[in-house]
Amino acid sequence: MVNIPVFGKKKPQLTIVIPAYNEEESIGGVLEQLAALREDIPARVIVVDDGSADRTAAIAEAAGAEVIRHRRNKGYGAALKTGIREADTEFVLTLDADGQYRPVDILKLWEVAADFDMVSGRRTQLLHSALWRMPGKWALGWLANFLSRTRIPDLNSGLRIFRREVISRYLHLCADRFSFSTTSTLIIMNRGYAVAYEPIQVNSRQGKSTVSLMTGYETFLLILRVVLLFDPLRVFVPASLLLVISGILLGIYPYFILKKGLTT
Repeated sequence: MVNIPVFGKKKPQLTIVIPAYNEEESIGGVLEQLAALREDIPARVIVVDDGSADRTAAIAEAAGAEVIRHRRNKGYGAALKTGIREADTEFVLTLDADGQYRPVDILKLWEVAADFDMVSGRRTQLLHSALWRMPGKWALGWLANFLSRTRIPDLNSGLRIFRREVISRYLHLCADRFSFSTTSTLIIMNRGYAVAYEPIQVNSRQGKSTVSLMTGYETFLLILRVVLLFDPLRVFVPASLLLVISGILLGIYPYFILKKGLTT
């Protein structure tokens, strides 16, 4: 493990955690852009290589980042948890390794971080998302907004700053896979922490995405799990009303059919 922060010579105030799985095409460029910000933010950079079969770890080490290796692929969320637990600064920033997020947008989040427990990038356009994902993204977003009783501008942005003490309390509840972003957002929003969203732009990802339809299904189940844990009535009251209304309708229909038969 190489303990060399990429940003600046001052004591790090921020730890940047980058989960990476087979991202040799993009990780070097991401770290190069981070290095260009060294004068603005003194930060420690940790790349968590999640069992990659390519040169991701070697490229990250050559760029001067700390590298933590998982012997096997544990998942996006598991890699983030490893990096967050290793962090020793007041704030932790999560950044994807695929090149979609622009490191320059970190400055926007950092400028307001001191006043909040979580600052998330709000993607102003999702033009780079596959069309087949859009209905699922909309449905999951609507469900999360309804169940959390609040409007969430960007449910699963991969560029966010957390107050380390806050997110560390709930790591055991966050998902080990891609749903980490969704579950951590819902938990922090439901617990009443101070949250802000800053507009950011995204690029097309480099390399191949590993997100599948199963990821959406897992996210749906995890949204229900989080809400049942912190606000169960938000699920049970609508479900109970639906059952009551269904029971009434099922009871009324045979009543009128039977009544009609008796009067003819």
